[in-house]
Amino acid sequence: MKPTNKKKIVNDPVHGFISISHPLIFDIIEHPYFQRLRNIKQLGLSHLVYPGATHSRFQHSIGAMHLLDLAIETLRSKGHSVSDEEAEATSVAILLHDIGHGPFSHALEHVIANGINHEFLSKCFLTQLNKEFGGKLSLAIDIFENKYSRHFLHQLISGQLDMDRMDYLKRDSFYTGVSEGVIGSERIIKMLNVIDDNLVVEAKGIYSIEKFLIARRLMYWQVYLHKTVVAAEQILIKLLNRAKDLIKAGDKSICDGPLYLLLSSSLSKSDFLPSDTSKEIPQPLVLFSKIDDADIMVAAKRWVDHPDKVLSRLASSIVNRRLPSIELSNTPFAPNRIDRLDFEFKNKYPNLSNFSDYFVFSDMISLSAYEPGHESIKILNNNEQLIDIAEASDMLNAKALSNETKKFFLCYPKELRGI
Repeated sequence: MKPTNKKKIVNDPVHGFISISHPLIFDIIEHPYFQRLRNIKQLGLSHLVYPGATHSRFQHSIGAMHLLDLAIETLRSKGHSVSDEEAEATSVAILLHDIGHGPFSHALEHVIANGINHEFLSKCFLTQLNKEFGGKLSLAIDIFENKYSRHFLHQLISGQLDMDRMDYLKRDSFYTGVSEGVIGSERIIKMLNVIDDNLVVEAKGIYSIEKFLIARRLMYWQVYLHKTVVAAEQILIKLLNRAKDLIKAGDKSICDGPLYLLLSSSLSKSDFLPSDTSKEIPQPLVLFSKIDDADIMVAAKRWVDHPDKVLSRLASSIVNRRLPSIELSNTPFAPNRIDRLDFEFKNKYPNLSNFSDYFVFSDMISLSAYEPGHESIKILNNNEQLIDIAEASDMLNAKALSNETKKFFLCYPKELRGI
């Protein structure tokens, strides 16, 4: 039997041709854990606002790996030594940085796995894959967890100028059609350098960094935290929570398979983490690896006709895009306004009066496009001095970008609009 040709080329609509240069990378991409990412949307429910936003975590991970390879090539050209082993391990780490995402990405992060975030689950998958690949991912895990001696390699994966952000801004802009998110990722990568084991940007790249920060802020408010997307995600979260409550009450007909087992279990972090002494894969990790967006939508379609009116109404809202009204405010909504909406809902739907918090609710979203401090973006000026981007920029916006912006939202059924 002839050996498989593992040096493949992927034709990506955002970056063009992407080379898979390491055999280990090919084997990881072929693994079912990674293939699962094909069926998880990068932008969750954003396609309900931007119909083109149906791209996957699979595409994003391949794109981020490509940009990381370009960054390593750039740093090598500037005299920084990066061994082939380090380059391969860093590529593996960025390729698998999102492998712990559940269905609809961030939307259900703390629902299916009881408050366990995708970063922790990514670590669990990395640990399990390392066992399956005979320890070949050990260095990748050290870089991923920032335990390796060369800190700048971790910054390429997780930092304010990481390749994750470089790809998702450009890719999400492409698929949503929101041109405000377009960034010069290749230009920024060409301006990267390393000083004292930290990534810095050469002075010529300052305007590209300014545009990057502004684009990130605009994309958050225009796409990621678009009010209709926020409303849809909140309804989806409440839908899964209602399903969990019904399962606890004894309803075994809600769903089946891995989704049922996850929703019906009270799991902790230790339940997902592979053991150093056992060859057995933790059952919750196996279950989690088998669910994606399709499982949630199939369940939601079934629940549209469920006798529980709360579950049915929430499911119909998602399946048929009958989303609630949502208002945004820079200050918290007045309690008497919320109480009035709640009162009107109970009058209009007396059979749902005990469950009004599923349909009338308020909360907060926040954003900080840039976080100055230890991991701040440093500009290397012509005098070889390092200056924080917020100080080096001659644009007033740069300082404003470092401030956290909070917005409060209020959701309620559209038929209560005007109250």
